[in-house]
Amino acid sequence: MTNPFRENLLAGKAAVVAGASSGINLQIATRFAQAGARVAIFSRSEEKIQAAAAGIRALGGEATGFAQDVRDYAGVAATLASAATAYGPFDIVVSGAAGNFVAPALGMSANGFKAVVDIDLLGTYHVFRASHEHLRKPGASLISISAPQALLPYALQAHVGAAKAGVEMLTKVLAVEWAGEGIRVNSIVPGPIAETEGMARLSPNADAENRNRRAIPLQRFGSKDDIAWLALFLCSQAAVNITGATLVSDGGQMLVGAGGMAGRLGA
Repeated sequence: MTNPFRENLLAGKAAVVAGASSGINLQIATRFAQAGARVAIFSRSEEKIQAAAAGIRALGGEATGFAQDVRDYAGVAATLASAATAYGPFDIVVSGAAGNFVAPALGMSANGFKAVVDIDLLGTYHVFRASHEHLRKPGASLISISAPQALLPYALQAHVGAAKAGVEMLTKVLAVEWAGEGIRVNSIVPGPIAETEGMARLSPNADAENRNRRAIPLQRFGSKDDIAWLALFLCSQAAVNITGATLVSDGGQMLVGAGGMAGRLGA
């Protein structure tokens, strides 16, 4: 796909992307590297994260992979210290690790609820908190990857809704607390995104895919690149006056409420 931004937009900058072994987060990391950034990526699986980093390097980018669970604060802090030693102060930090499964509130265990909150909310706090001492100040851009469940009530998603709503408020509070240091903190909310694990669960066959597409006002699923370009925008000079914002990329799905695809989560 043609790059809508100027070449080498992030030349000389260092970026960290958590949860980047696949999907949206890997695409963000890839586009950052192609825009000239030195990129450190991490997730739980050593095999997957090293394959992801190798894939970025194969495209001509500079990337290093670390195996690290975002739920372990000491481990996250050590990983970020290693990345800062290798690449210098971070200009960009993206926290995108997430967990999800479909279940009614009465059908999930307390441990299942806690697991999602620990990955999504506690993990985002760990990544941002541990990155603070390594940020370039002023000028750093922090991005949390949220979800529609943070803004609208979705049946069978109590755990995700609670966790992502917390991520949204954490993003806004840090935007206020760290603004004096010249650090911007924003959130991206992806809607239905094609070729992701979540979309595969929601559209297991052609009929479901067609129904779900028709439920979106723009009649299209988003792409991983849609989110990557949005992340690039938030890291660019064009967004220097934006902080504490929630940017939604969902084809207008939120305009028609939490019905449609949300009503079929249990299908």
